[in-house]
Amino acid sequence: MATQGHIEKLLKKADVALQDGIKKADRVLDEAVALGAITAKQAASTSRGIHARAKKERDSLKSRGMSNISKGMSAAKKITSNTQEDLEILERLGKLRKSKIITEKEFQAKKKKILERI
Repeated sequence: MATQGHIEKLLKKADVALQDGIKKADRVLDEAVALGAITAKQAASTSRGIHARAKKERDSLKSRGMSNISKGMSAAKKITSNTQEDLEILERLGKLRKSKIITEKEFQAKKKKILERI
């Protein structure tokens, strides 16, 4: 019978050890779940930050793009406008030359300057 009592004591010790192991495993699992929740919150926060920065950069690029397009259009209009004005000036200079108000040499000098701008 001594061996039976000894076996029961071993079984009780084994049961206590199993219960302790289960408790420790439960604590580790709880900590892992808590860490997972913290990590998920950090990931969500980081994701929101990245999204906000991406949106800001997109808006900035869009704004700069629109500004560059506007500048390009203004420059194109200015060039077209200046070219038209230069052609009108050449036409008036031609009339002044024909009516002998300016000399051929003066006309050619002015014409050269205007054509260099075009």
